[in-house]
Amino acid sequence: MVSGGVSRAQILGLYRSLLRTARQFTDYNIREYTKRRAADGFRENRDLTDPSSISAAYSDGIAQLQVAKRQTVVYSLYASKIKSVMEMEMKMPPN
Repeated sequence: MVSGGVSRAQILGLYRSLLRTARQFTDYNIREYTKRRAADGFRENRDLTDPSSISAAYSDGIAQLQVAKRQTVVYSLYASKIKSVMEMEMKMPPN
């Protein structure tokens, strides 16, 4: 147990779920923001030792995961058919 009733496996599972959900966004900017925000949130809370603060951070992470899952559904309904410039393959003209 990490502490506060939340195991290390649960915390890592939450992180993986957030990254997996982020990959479902079709828009490059939102996908990368979601991945970056997940990593930043876990990095920010990695030094927590108080069981109540660990539980609170875990609960907040679960809430953020639920929001992200709902947003993937909404964004998929209005997804653009055109890829972002960041996702386009650059084709060089023949010399």
